[in-house]
Amino acid sequence: MNLKTYFCSNIKFMDVEAKDSGRVCIPGKILHDSLKNIPEQPLTFNIDKNNGVEITSDNGKYKVMGENPDNFPKEPLAESASSFNMPSSALVTAINKCIFATSTDELRPAMTGIFFELSPKGITTVATDAHRLVRFSRTDISSPEKASFVVPKKPLNLLKNVLPNSDAELTVSYNSNHLFVKQDGIELVCRLIDARFPDYKVVIPTDNPYKLTLNKNDFQNALRRINVFSNKSTNQVALSISGSELQLSAQDVDFSFEGNERMTCQYDGEDLQIAFNAKFLIEMLGAADTNEVVIELSTPTKAGIIKPSEQEENEELLMLVMPLMLNN
Repeated sequence: MNLKTYFCSNIKFMDVEAKDSGRVCIPGKILHDSLKNIPEQPLTFNIDKNNGVEITSDNGKYKVMGENPDNFPKEPLAESASSFNMPSSALVTAINKCIFATSTDELRPAMTGIFFELSPKGITTVATDAHRLVRFSRTDISSPEKASFVVPKKPLNLLKNVLPNSDAELTVSYNSNHLFVKQDGIELVCRLIDARFPDYKVVIPTDNPYKLTLNKNDFQNALRRINVFSNKSTNQVALSISGSELQLSAQDVDFSFEGNERMTCQYDGEDLQIAFNAKFLIEMLGAADTNEVVIELSTPTKAGIIKPSEQEENEELLMLVMPLMLNN
């Protein structure tokens, strides 16, 4: 028979050997915590009429009280759903590029998930927490019709961990309330966030004339070192750019901490001093897959744009970060 295991909104099918058909609900956390510590081996599940579950391994026996499966929430049906296909790796990449920039502010529910924008011309995913924004677009994957929706962060984290990072094809379906993702024996069903995503296009500057080109790893490591000395509530690091030199500085006046570091760069623009949250920059640089990144700047009070120095064919990654007020 097929065994359905429900993790949040995730459905996993697997083959088992069973004497009888049956259903039971088992607390997910205790099941996960116990199974991850048991070596690879066959397990026997015995379920009694009161939903008690006994798990037997080669060296142990474990008991847990299950729940009545009739009380488990009903699986939503894909009624009036639109569908399209895409490679599993494409969805995993889109999630990984954006998910770190989602908000944790429950008062802004739309920003706690990833915004999916679909059209026959391509697919765009966007995440923002009002301090930074990530937009990832692909033109080699398309939906038969225009649509948009916001998917919560939790099921997307679950999804990227269970989907194979390969060209295996999956089916994505959606209606006004739910998202459905199917790939071989894996099904994920989740409720969409019923809130309007902010108009992200209006906050992306189109006239940042100064271009700063840096080695990604060198810049990321310098930020990690300097951030040790920054104020822990702001993680503020000031960037002073002049010619082919970038100076990074941070301080925490409450503890008399201060750090300064210099590195070479390529810069096309007027001398500029601007401050950013170092933690945000480090996370955003991690989303770029190139050796170098380009930061487009304008003034100390205007958002900076971070892009990989080279983009993959049919892909575009754009990351925006808001500046911080410079310390006097």
